Amino acid sequence: MKTRAVRMYGENDLRLEEFELPQIKDDEILVKVMSDSICMSTYKLAIQGKKHKRAPKNIDTNPIIIGHEFAGVIVEVGKKWQDQFKPGMKFAQQPALNYKGSLASPGYSYEFFGGACTYCIIPQEVMELGCLMEYKGESFFEASLGEPMSCIIGGYHANYHTNKQNYEHAMGTKKDGNIIILGGCGPMGLGAISYGLQIENRPQRIVVTDIDDAKIQRAREVISEQQAKEAGVELIYVNTAKMADQVKELKDLTDGHGYDDVFVYIPNQKVAELGDQLMAFDGCLNFFAGPTDSNFSAKINLYNVHYTASKIIGSTGGNNDDLIEANELASKKLIEPAVMVTHVGGIDSIAQATLDLPNIPGGKKLTYTQFEMPLTAIEDFKELGKTDPLFKKLDEACQANRGLWSSEAEKILFDHYNVTY
Repeated sequence: MKTRAVRMYGENDLRLEEFELPQIKDDEILVKVMSDSICMSTYKLAIQGKKHKRAPKNIDTNPIIIGHEFAGVIVEVGKKWQDQFKPGMKFAQQPALNYKGSLASPGYSYEFFGGACTYCIIPQEVMELGCLMEYKGESFFEASLGEPMSCIIGGYHANYHTNKQNYEHAMGTKKDGNIIILGGCGPMGLGAISYGLQIENRPQRIVVTDIDDAKIQRAREVISEQQAKEAGVELIYVNTAKMADQVKELKDLTDGHGYDDVFVYIPNQKVAELGDQLMAFDGCLNFFAGPTDSNFSAKINLYNVHYTASKIIGSTGGNNDDLIEANELASKKLIEPAVMVTHVGGIDSIAQATLDLPNIPGGKKLTYTQFEMPLTAIEDFKELGKTDPLFKKLDEACQANRGLWSSEAEKILFDHYNVTY
């Protein structure tokens, strides 16, 4: 079977090509990819090429398919898995494999397995690890965004607090505590807010910082303070660039208590050091942002580590349980992955959008791989709709959903491009 895929040959060398996939083996599964959202991690891969830890050294002759936040439909099942998976079944997948200590992952390491394509082959280790899952949700884009949401959920679960009586670790963010998400008005931060409003051990307060008023305003529009209040959480957005004394003013928002759980969502030294200074007694700082500099570091107050039990951790990726939780919460409308999405495009937009990712404003770039369409900002739909009936329909669907992408908008695209599954 032929596939069209965006493949990486080297540093800043991404190519959309058509080629023949091999016949699947008895322990493999052939799938049709429907949606693939673009991750900043893929940009980091693209600019590093074979220098990236997950990339094979022979990509110049055996290129890999990029993209790991993808979902679709099963087409053909090898004999080994026919009692578990069936053609026509929708799927979601967890790309964080860690198979027998290998760093290999879809979108980074495999010649025939990645998300930026029309069809790909899922190797046996994915099924062996339980990382291929049936997906019963309404829309494919929410399954694609299940992967970044699983990373967010994994971050919440990775935090911990201690009990001085018996030193047991209480896993997760502190119930009725104070959470701060530094640099939290980007797509992942918005996902973190959405999740924080519905978790069982929800906090009393979530403070979200940024230095861009436009990003803060959009965050307010998609997740309002009133919406949080209805969930029993006080939500506060602040622009730290306008603060004379960031530590004092941010702590004052907690009546001087400080923050039980600090999430650092941008790889910035000063922001990381600010997070360290904001922790309450028994606080936990999660350095969530992934830097490209392998020597990235920041000053940490070890006095506080010793005397006030502050903890510094990092988390990256999620596990199978995190992905299952993400998809279940999205299907029940308890979280809104759509808050992340600001742009939509087709398979032809993926290569350039990936290479330009840091320079494209807004949040997640969602792509659909079964057709071609320029990468387009949702906020531009209205103007384009004055002359293009497709964008008029898409704008109406998004405006009916607070300006957010939706299952209805996805169906409009599929109908327009005659996409079936």
